[in-house]
Amino acid sequence: MPLVEASLLDILVCPACHAPLREDEDAAELVCTSDDCGLAYPVKDDIPVLLVDEARRPG
Repeated sequence: MPLVEASLLDILVCPACHAPLREDEDAAELVCTSDDCGLAYPVKDDIPVLLVDEARRPG
């Protein structure tokens, strides 16, 4: 089951760099697709938390 609706994922972008996001269902996160950024934003109770301060840094 997707974390967010496909229509919503089509318009969501990374707040830090404005690159598209992709789902990581195993980690319950939306991950930035930019090679430079790569921040991972949690999805809590079916709501994406798109705050840079709440994002997990890559690596």
